[in-house]
Amino acid sequence: MPHWTALVAEKKQRQLKSIPQEWLVTPPPPSTLDVTGFPETCGLLNAREIEITNTSVDVLLKKLASAEWTAVDVTTAFSKRAIVAHQLVNCLTEIFIDRALARATELDDHLKKTGKVVGPLHGLPISLKDQLCVKGLETTMGYVSWIGQYAEKNAVLVDILIECGAVPFVRTNIPQTLMWPETFNNVFGRTTNPHNVSLTPGGSSGGEGALIALKGSPLGVGSDIGGSVRIPSAFCGIYGLRPSYGRVPYCGARNSLEGQDSILSVFGPMTSSLGGLKVFMKAVVNSKPWFKDPLAVRKKWDEDEYDLADHGSGKDLCFAIMWDDGVVVPHPPIKRSLEITKTALQKAGHKVVDWKPIKHRLLGDVARDIWNAASAEDFMITTSSTGEPIIATMELDDADAVAASFRPQNGGITAYQLWQVQKLRQNIRKEYIDHWNATASETGTGRPVDAIICPAAPFAAAPHGKNRYANYTTAWNTLDYPAAIFPVTTVDSTLDGKEPPHSFYDDFDKDVYEMYDPEKFKNAPVCLQLVGRTLEEEAVIKMTEIVDAALAAAK
Repeated sequence: MPHWTALVAEKKQRQLKSIPQEWLVTPPPPSTLDVTGFPETCGLLNAREIEITNTSVDVLLKKLASAEWTAVDVTTAFSKRAIVAHQLVNCLTEIFIDRALARATELDDHLKKTGKVVGPLHGLPISLKDQLCVKGLETTMGYVSWIGQYAEKNAVLVDILIECGAVPFVRTNIPQTLMWPETFNNVFGRTTNPHNVSLTPGGSSGGEGALIALKGSPLGVGSDIGGSVRIPSAFCGIYGLRPSYGRVPYCGARNSLEGQDSILSVFGPMTSSLGGLKVFMKAVVNSKPWFKDPLAVRKKWDEDEYDLADHGSGKDLCFAIMWDDGVVVPHPPIKRSLEITKTALQKAGHKVVDWKPIKHRLLGDVARDIWNAASAEDFMITTSSTGEPIIATMELDDADAVAASFRPQNGGITAYQLWQVQKLRQNIRKEYIDHWNATASETGTGRPVDAIICPAAPFAAAPHGKNRYANYTTAWNTLDYPAAIFPVTTVDSTLDGKEPPHSFYDDFDKDVYEMYDPEKFKNAPVCLQLVGRTLEEEAVIKMTEIVDAALAAAK
């Protein structure tokens, strides 16, 4: 068998050939940190294509349905911009634009002949994380060992999106093993953050986050087992949703830790326009995925829930802000974004209280113990056929490497030991529900807190290799609470100066404090997370819309 590096070289050549040569551009020099303006000034996109790629998902769907814009035009515009984005931040894996254009042509013909759209996503280009199998394409998921493995059929979610009229056109980069909050692998290399290329876009859906931030896709699908939709959404300044287990079908996709069915990975939408979250979730759950995926939950889109029937119909909501998780204190820009959000919500007539986190350190430990029960063996078996090294750090220089706490530290644990961890988790989930219910005594609405607003990470997008804490997202995976990401502001060196030391929870909290320097995080977006209760995705989306509107009104 050829050496693993030869397999990579051959795969990279094939990837290069899948890019239309006339779309190659000369990227700005490496010293240009913010590349977000480049797609519109590089000369490849005409004025109409720039207009199309700057249009929100809701408006795109209206223009596609009325045939004002053709699916071919929209797919071409986003494909061109995606290829430019890739040349800037290395965000793509599989590129299949010819297929996408053939599909877009079929959709245009159907609309012309029948006067009807194919479905609720008619003509909308959708990017996919490199786990979602598309028939006839490889899904390497960043593993050299999976080069040359072609999918015999689509993942269930891909079939559903196509039936709804969507046009899949590219797949996006991930970290090797997926179990990293950054994006780097031995096949496709490293993805960088378009707002500042010296920073990580997050992970594991980092290619998706970077692509959408550059408007190379209006809507994409990421996955989230410990924050992998929310971290890149937050680091790249876009909207994202982590639904509850089983709401979006996973069947037929590739994954790490397959068979670990305690803390499940879920697919969720990532988008530059908030309307995209509802559009995606409504289309997918109304296609009755439970007939195609045995683990999909039988729950159609609930418009009453979206109208906040369980939350006083959205009048006088009470939000609880979690200022920190009792483990790591967030950096100044994150604190400022929480203050901005609190003020905006109060101004909009909502009540805001403080959230007291319970057992968040333990929630993170439980998740890691469950994953790492056999993750070292999973990674070793997957990489063994080619001998590719298992990546131990996301640092640019291995000499700086410090083992991240979420990576496997040993060979694993016994099944009985795993059961004890899972039992502990069940008990904490019950404690957390009781804790949430008990807030009814302090909200003044007669209801418990409607939603929690908290950081998505203790920092904005971190320098490469430095994202060593994912517990602000992972805690909610352990509890199976749906959570959405919304943008608030940008790191500002004037407003976000370094603060004097606080009393540290421990040495790790001190390390996170010491890594802050406003210049290092220059131009990084600052987003927050809105958390609801299990399976109330509709309410989480609506409350995120309410918060987003309050922020816009307060500007």
